[in-house]
Amino acid sequence: MTNYFIKTPRTLFLMDALGAVVTAFSLFVILRNYYTCFGMPAYILTYLSLIALSFCMYSTACYFLLNHNWSPFLRAIGIANLIYCILTMVLLCVYFQELTTLGLAYFIIEILIILALVYVEWSVATAVRKLN
Repeated sequence: MTNYFIKTPRTLFLMDALGAVVTAFSLFVILRNYYTCFGMPAYILTYLSLIALSFCMYSTACYFLLNHNWSPFLRAIGIANLIYCILTMVLLCVYFQELTTLGLAYFIIEILIILALVYVEWSVATAVRKLN
């Protein structure tokens, strides 16, 4: 998969943007409306969805506006995604007693998916930088 994105790094921004919009929708529309089923406070879910939405806007802007020099922008979104994962892990620790099994499963799966994306983003950024 990394080899595909090395050839077309622009599409990695599109994939990141789509993932971020799915996350924002899930957090704001589904989890927030049924927060008692997940255990995370609704206001926290709102803030997390706003962060995801800002990542979506960044990646969308990169997708449409960048024509070259992908590496620093891929690294930036990779670092932002990593910080989001760390924030989510901290929130899991803080609200662990309130979280349901469903809530814990959702956030762990989300973290694993985002960490996989961070790995791909960082690998592609490194490879693209070496090519230039």
